[in-house]
Formats: sequence, structure tokens, C-alpha cells
Amino acid sequence: MTSLSPADAEQLRLAFRRCRDMDGTLNEQLRAYADASREVFPAYGEAVDRLVARLDGNGGGATAPRPGDVMPPFMLPDDAGRLVALPALLARGPLAVMFFRGHWCPYCRLNVRAVVQALDRIKAMGAQVVAIMPETQEYTGQLKAESGAPFPILTDLDNGYALSLNLAIWLGAEIQQLLSYQDMAKFHGNDGWMLPIPAVFVVGRDGIVKARFVDPDFRKRMEIDDLIEALESASREN
Repeated sequence: MTSLSPADAEQLRLAFRRCRDMDGTLNEQLRAYADASREVFPAYGEAVDRLVARLDGNGGGATAPRPGDVMPPFMLPDDAGRLVALPALLARGPLAVMFFRGHWCPYCRLNVRAVVQALDRIKAMGAQVVAIMPETQEYTGQLKAESGAPFPILTDLDNGYALSLNLAIWLGAEIQQLLSYQDMAKFHGNDGWMLPIPAVFVVGRDGIVKARFVDPDFRKRMEIDDLIEALESASREN
């Protein structure tokens, strides 16, 4: 099978809702969705395994900023077109800079939802979150509305910032064909089929990276408790 039938797409929607509503950690929800997705659309699961193996072999994301490095600055538009800059955010407290693939990605939607649920704990320590995606403002706005995220979701058009951090990857022809039911060219404003490796950088007010999570396998994400712990540690330093 080279694409997704409407019946299979509906099965995936139901699986997403089941995983979203289950008790468990973020990564337990993600694993449950990955297992359900593999049953419905095995060709995609196998293609992703090959993509992850290729990225691992190439050291995908390995040279992105590490703890102790200065976080390179950004200035990117939010869903309303306002420019948001890293230094202005850091002036208000430690920050989790989170890269997501897009509003269409179920793993990203589960991830954003889990972060939204933890926001009271994050705000209580004076920390913040900013999300970055390669989609146009129409679709960052869509994810923001669907998730109820009160934090900025910024547009990194053409993956310019992700490329500067060595996080941007080409999905490859196989996955491009399997995902052809998604209108990526419309979402991204280009047909390059480039996405960021999902990643988290916890940055202190001094602009130094305190912790990071980078995994070429987009089905795995930084656990919320680990995110909270890293932000707490960064809050204590400042």
C-alpha cells in the first residue's frame, strides 16, 4: 500500500483519540499510537524505521546545540505575524525551545497537549515554552487553536532556523510517497519535504543551553517530568 485509504485514516483518527485520552506518560501514549499506526499502515512504520536508521547512521541532530553551548538567537513570526525573538523571551525567564514537525503530525499533537497540561507547573517556577514549526501561520494557528496552547508557536519557513542548528532533514522519496495524502506543499509554502527533527532545548536566562533532547526517531519525545526537572534546574541557576 502506498497511501492511506479513507477507512484507514478514520482508524488512525480513532487510535489517536484513544491514545490521547489514556492514562500514562507522554511516551507511553506515543508508543501506543506508534503500535496502532503500524497495525493500520505497516508500510509507513517500516519506512520510518528505515528513515531513523539512515538518520542515526548520519548522526542526525548530533551536532545541534549541547548543554553549555550558547543557544543561537532567532526572530520568527507567531501565528498573528508578530516577530518573537529569543532574547526578549529569555528576559522573562528560562525557556524550553521546542521543535515540532507540524499540525498534521499526531505525535506532535500528543506532545503539545502534554506540555499544555503541564503549563501550570512550568509557569509556577517562572519558566516558559516556545514552539517552532516549518508551517505557515495558518497552520501554526490551527495547532494553537486545537491544543489550546497559550505559548507562542512560531513559523520557521523553509526550516531556516532548524537548518542553522543542524536539525532539518529531508524525508526522502519513500516517505514522501507514503505521506502524499498530506498537502505538505500547502502547509509549508514549498514542496521541499524538509522537516525538523523534533527537539527540546532548555535555555537559561543567560542564553546557555542547560539540557536538550534530540532523537531522530520522531516517535520519541522528551518526557514531561524530564522537561519540568530541566526547567526547574535552569530556574534555580538564574
